[in-house]
Amino acid sequence: MNIFIAGANGGIGRQAVEQALQAGHRVTALVRNPAKLQLMHPNLNIIQGDIMQPESFADEIKGQQIVLSALGVSGGLFSDKLTTLYSQGNANILKAMERHGVKRIICISASAVEISPVIPWYVRLVARYVIQKLLKHMYADLRRMESIVKDSSADWTIIRPPQLTDKPLTANYRTAVNGFLKNCLRVSRADVGHYMVNNLVNKETYKSTVEIAY
Repeated sequence: MNIFIAGANGGIGRQAVEQALQAGHRVTALVRNPAKLQLMHPNLNIIQGDIMQPESFADEIKGQQIVLSALGVSGGLFSDKLTTLYSQGNANILKAMERHGVKRIICISASAVEISPVIPWYVRLVARYVIQKLLKHMYADLRRMESIVKDSSADWTIIRPPQLTDKPLTANYRTAVNGFLKNCLRVSRADVGHYMVNNLVNKETYKSTVEIAY
């Protein structure tokens, strides 16, 4: 398939690029700094652009069959600046998709956007009163992003991973479509990328949220 990957330099995005190429797909990777994506492959097209400036990438959506959006802010727990990266960035992608007749998109959100009723009570407290407070701006924008994606005409899937790690690919994880996982605590970026690449056209996930964890 022809796959457009936004946020290709990030942890999940890089994994999605590598695994999509390994699976034989043709990948167009959007990056702000091409020098940071040290990959060479005959099926890889690296384009320099800014997700907040749609004119820098919109034409590259033409001819794609699916978009993987792995946008993420830098800084983690030590930086929670006001951001519109998730909401405006994905809105820009959706507009370009609509213009070029592309219907399928998979986006990355986060499990703590909606507090799970089936995780341990102490984890719910940490999610509500620590994680959501420390990263209030990021989570506010993720909620805006989810609303924009859900209101679109696209065949969307929103993936909600918990704590992300840099551990190796296992291909051994649990998922819940439009539901919640018990003990949804952590998953590697490699395995999130694996799920994305292996569910490109899984219609059971269309217009659905998916929790993923070990």
